Amino acid sequence: MPVQEFPDTQDKQPNAPISLTRVGVTGVKKLVKIQRDNKRPIILLPTFDAFVDLPSTQKGVHMSRNPEAISEVIDESVSDMEIHIEDICANLVKRLLEKHEYAVRAETEATSEYIINKFSPVTHKKTQETTHIIARAIAMKDDSGNISVRKMVGAQVVGMTVCPCAQESVEQESKEKLLEFLDEETTQKVLEAVTFASHNQRGIGTILLEVSENQNVNVDDLITIIQNSMSSPVCEILKRPDENKIVTNAHKNPVFVEDCVRNMVLGLLEKYSDLPDNSMVTIKQVNEESIHQHNAYAEKVASMGELKQENNME
Repeated sequence: MPVQEFPDTQDKQPNAPISLTRVGVTGVKKLVKIQRDNKRPIILLPTFDAFVDLPSTQKGVHMSRNPEAISEVIDESVSDMEIHIEDICANLVKRLLEKHEYAVRAETEATSEYIINKFSPVTHKKTQETTHIIARAIAMKDDSGNISVRKMVGAQVVGMTVCPCAQESVEQESKEKLLEFLDEETTQKVLEAVTFASHNQRGIGTILLEVSENQNVNVDDLITIIQNSMSSPVCEILKRPDENKIVTNAHKNPVFVEDCVRNMVLGLLEKYSDLPDNSMVTIKQVNEESIHQHNAYAEKVASMGELKQENNME
């Protein structure tokens, strides 16, 4: 029985001839299996958003083409070894422009939980930690039909931060009390031997790094850079010696929310200084306060060239 054809209402003229920046679908979940040489595959359940622009002459997009494109690109990626989630996004935006002939811009984002294995610091209990990976891609089509693609990859990680200013005030108060019955030299030895209290925050660090279509960044590197930027990583399974180690180490390394962002900048420059100077970087840190109702926030948006120049690497 032949399939009945219906008119494309989307191709009609809109009542108001106004172009739209992004039209598409959000919240499309797909199972992605990323094959790796001599390693177990990575299983992800990313959520995709996929958009194209809409000219003022077009009433609507052919919406079904977006989830269709996502399914096609996912199926094609199964046989590719070492494909990255940002590559899937890059392939997807190109496919979107192929399917939406009236569009000149396509954009997609994929976010997914990403499990890493680690060990607690003292008892070495094996634990699985949840992080998040982020991938984006933008495709532009010029007047000649040539398509250029920008892709971005990132990670978001939870860690622990300790407030430096509160710790300094606690140390100063303790010093004054010690000097009431100890001499200066002994007091200084005590101050150097003990760890002083401060209020803590749950820190959420994010790095989003732009790379060219033929370049890749290891998301595990980004996760490590974010973890190292805070006072201490966190761990899901901790016995008492592990708790003591994490709390002690964190209080020996107090950082402001601003310090976390700057530490991530330094980590990126050390690991990926070979990226082109025009690669854009977005770094964010949110510290969820324990003694305030508000949170602390810091951000840096710059090109790799600007970061190198600020850090005197050129």
